Amino acid sequence: MTGLHSIFFDIMHLCILIWHFVPNLTIGAPVIESLRKHSRAYLDCHLMVTNPLDYVEALGKAGASGFTFHVEASKDNWRELIKRIKAKGMRPGVALKPGTPIEEVYPLVEDENPVEMVLVMTVEPGFGGQKFMPEMMDKVRTLRMKYPVLDIEVDGGLGPSTIDAAAKAGANCIVAGSSVFGAAEPAEVISFMRSSVEGAR
Repeated sequence: MTGLHSIFFDIMHLCILIWHFVPNLTIGAPVIESLRKHSRAYLDCHLMVTNPLDYVEALGKAGASGFTFHVEASKDNWRELIKRIKAKGMRPGVALKPGTPIEEVYPLVEDENPVEMVLVMTVEPGFGGQKFMPEMMDKVRTLRMKYPVLDIEVDGGLGPSTIDAAAKAGANCIVAGSSVFGAAEPAEVISFMRSSVEGAR
């Protein structure tokens, strides 16, 4: 990991999942804290949990850089959530599952205290190695047309064969796991995807 970070990638995307929201369980604040001790990378934390407000304090203290919560889990308290995330020095983002209409994130982007990134899931959240859902690019295109300077992240099934579709749709932040860490030459994969995104701007 240290070698990859020092040479190749810009952001470390960390998925925090709980069984109640998705059928899997992964890392938490202690891992974030450990990573922060050894890296100055932007730690992009994606919270796939039913109660994201409960994690703000711990992740802020652990050294998280970004805190992306799901719109499906925060319909009643997203304003308070954004406020607390920013108060802890983190950058707020909102994610949505494939089945969630893109319109549900508009209020969070347009609020006087808005999120700063939208994460469009291009697979069903929970497990890595899933097949990219190209129909989700309609959401990315809609966001890019509506919000020209918004950071738009895509997560799920991204690799050399799918990066062009995401980049051309308007995504400027790419999450890639299996395609990078499963490659014989991770640096080449990252370089290829970065070039695709930069070329589409």
